[in-house]
Amino acid sequence: MTLADARARVPALIAVEADPAADRHWLERIADACDRFTPLVETEPPDGLVLDMTGCLHLHASEADLIAAVEAAMRRWASRLRLAMAATPEGARALARFQSAPARDEAAALRRLPVAALELEAEAERALRRAGLKTLGDLADRPSAPLAARFGAEATDRLDRVLGRSDSRITPRRALPALMLERRFAEPITTADTAMAVIGDLAGAAAGVLEERCRGGRRFVARLYRSDGHVIDLAVESGLPLRDPARIQRLFEERVGALADPIDPGFGFDMIRLAVPRDEPLAAAQLALEGGAAREEAVAALIDRLSTRVGRRRVRRFVPRDSHLPEQESLALPAIDLPDPAPWPPAEAGEPPPRPIHLFDPPQPIEVIAGLPDGPPQRFRWRRTLHEVLRAEGPERIGAQWWRRPPGDPGLTRDYYRVEDVRGRRFWLFRHGLYGDECADPRWYMHGLFA
Repeated sequence: MTLADARARVPALIAVEADPAADRHWLERIADACDRFTPLVETEPPDGLVLDMTGCLHLHASEADLIAAVEAAMRRWASRLRLAMAATPEGARALARFQSAPARDEAAALRRLPVAALELEAEAERALRRAGLKTLGDLADRPSAPLAARFGAEATDRLDRVLGRSDSRITPRRALPALMLERRFAEPITTADTAMAVIGDLAGAAAGVLEERCRGGRRFVARLYRSDGHVIDLAVESGLPLRDPARIQRLFEERVGALADPIDPGFGFDMIRLAVPRDEPLAAAQLALEGGAAREEAVAALIDRLSTRVGRRRVRRFVPRDSHLPEQESLALPAIDLPDPAPWPPAEAGEPPPRPIHLFDPPQPIEVIAGLPDGPPQRFRWRRTLHEVLRAEGPERIGAQWWRRPPGDPGLTRDYYRVEDVRGRRFWLFRHGLYGDECADPRWYMHGLFA
């Protein structure tokens, strides 16, 4: 009914604007709480969750005990709850949404469901009812070929998945990690220090498993499950494969120390889980006689600690790129994501560096007096200061990226000069465009400074 009619019947009715984003966030928080039962959780907005309990039933005495545990945990989040178990995700969804009364077994319960449980288009559902097919049992007793020919292949396909005739899988919100360990507590632990000690113990157990596999972790995620349903995530990364428990625990301590708000145990943690979502091969390392490998490990450990403390995007490393444009020859990327960089090509002995140490982004316009059509700069003004050029070397001509230009754009060539003024300061200038061929009045820019 309309809101006006509803308020006429119930004057005290409270109306709140719908907020789909908040509903989705709430559903994600409930899904986080369901991770304590299984790592395979799929969200079905706006109000559904599917849990794949394959391999997890041994943690409970029976399916009834599992359902009771899930229902008790979900009561903290929702006042209205419908649960069901089935052999397929579609079957469980249909039972949870459309089952009116319990049945003696799963097959009987599914056959009693209305055809609305297939969630077809309104026209297809209406056609099934007009044909006298009101329940899934009515459809299951008839051959599939005539049903598909009359009502569409989608109807028979969904019927097979709901009844368990065809296998189906969920798409979990998080991929299964390479390794996952957990510890449950009969009595919740109520201090953050104890939780960190447990994470250290789990890191030691994970290191043993990784060593057997000759692997090392690049990312570690600790999840702390509070008894009130709240979940706290702590994630750390490593630039190189890692399986040293002391270093793993130190990274988590750095992560906790960098939090804006301290960890709040609330009424205590009843489960702590450590996952390794990303791992790589890691064989035993042979230390060099001069200690080179040890130095590399120390640098990698320093990068890990700094990235964990101040943020992965604040510790960067220059990486060369295959580009002839100076501003695109290298990129500053997070150091923790990259392996050890390849050595840069050494400069020729006795020659000045071909590129400046500092580049301006974007290049700064300057006023230049130079000979035409392609003479070197003789005098230029930059930041309201006049510079007399004593020496100039060039030009180094760099063409535009013709393969990336839009149609009709000819692009402009750059002529770079290394210049030195009368006071010994060195600059990197370029003329944008060829005089007479590409433009009538080329502009000049300051692109970099030499040390």
